[in-house]
Amino acid sequence: MSSFAEDMGASYRMIGMITGAYGLSQTILRIPLGIVSDVFNKRKIFVVLGLFTAIFSALIVFILPSPYTLLGGRFLAGVAAATWVNFTVMFSGYYKPSESTKAIGIINSANMIGQFTAVLLAGILSLYLGVRHIFLLSTIVGLMGFLLSFFIPKEDAIDRKPFKVSDLLIIVKNIDILHICFLGILSQFITFATIFGFTPIVASKLGANSFELGLLTTFFNLPQILFSALAGIVFVKYFGSKNTLLIGFGLNTVLCILTPFVPNLYLLYLVQIISGIGRAMTFPMLMGLVIRNVEPNLRTTTMGFYQAIYGVGMILGPVLLGVIGDKFGLMTGFITTGLLGILAIISILAVGIKD
Repeated sequence: MSSFAEDMGASYRMIGMITGAYGLSQTILRIPLGIVSDVFNKRKIFVVLGLFTAIFSALIVFILPSPYTLLGGRFLAGVAAATWVNFTVMFSGYYKPSESTKAIGIINSANMIGQFTAVLLAGILSLYLGVRHIFLLSTIVGLMGFLLSFFIPKEDAIDRKPFKVSDLLIIVKNIDILHICFLGILSQFITFATIFGFTPIVASKLGANSFELGLLTTFFNLPQILFSALAGIVFVKYFGSKNTLLIGFGLNTVLCILTPFVPNLYLLYLVQIISGIGRAMTFPMLMGLVIRNVEPNLRTTTMGFYQAIYGVGMILGPVLLGVIGDKFGLMTGFITTGLLGILAIISILAVGIKD
């Protein structure tokens, strides 16, 4: 997408804004979505509406492709993605509270299967028909998801304490939740500044065509299909949550700094594979940990709060790397972004994570 925007004349700053718009709408909506969902104890309706919005976000770019419709489309895509709060909490409700990291790992693996298939098909499609038709593919698949969402069974009524807006203070005052939110910001900052932001620009400068740019994201997503589930089931058991997070952030930090120095496309693919493993060891883990010890009536709000807060990283990552890239070059931007991973590691060692 970043190379598509660049081809349409967008500056690095505009590319950063396009990528950041996805996180902006999520940051605005995720807490309200979590609160409303908990107040009415409903989640299915948000899944349905989210898929409908996803259709529209892709359709406008296909019909009127420009940096500005891409900006608007990404904002709407973020609106759709904000309902991931409801997806994850609904799914984790099928498991015991102590198995939240397992549940989140499984649903994130399913999510990665979707992303892996999407970028693989999109790479092939763009090679023969052009990048614009990727948005048509997204529209069609979004419509399929929208129709399937009506077959989700109704949620069972749960006897629990009614949610009060004042309960949000309980979340805000919880140091463990705030620490996980901080780590979530740093994780998303690195990811959206690099693979979902400017790593494709690095690949383009190494001579990647549209199909090879699709492979770039494919190699990033592929290991996450397996490792997202492994992190929540196997790694937690043998290494503990803290060590799993340290390894994951360590991998992402080193590889982010190395990205602009990679001499050829094949090594860049390898970097993305290992980066995908690192993300799979951090991101699903944090999502599971943030609701692990939370009461049922606060789980969607807590997840909404967490996902809204980590949206800050989705906004600032690509925007700041874009600004730094315009002024000092992409190499400086990648190194600066990678240093934030060191901040995450220091934070985990200083504050700790309960296993």
